[in-house]
Amino acid sequence: MNSFEGAYPVTSRWVRYHGWIEIGRDGYSRSFVRALDEGGMVWEGDGDYETVDEAIQALEAGLAEWTEWT
Repeated sequence: MNSFEGAYPVTSRWVRYHGWIEIGRDGYSRSFVRALDEGGMVWEGDGDYETVDEAIQALEAGLAEWTEWT
């Protein structure tokens, strides 16, 4: 099995050096997955995904576009 860092390098870089992610329902946000930094929300996904892996794939793509890390 691949490592998380190997499968999701942008997300891994984000949480190691820039901010944090939240996965799941929190009662405050409409999204299932989010990326934040000290300034607040930088990326927000959809409200529902078929799988958690699908949500993290969307996070990876969203952060790559937002940060322009590819």
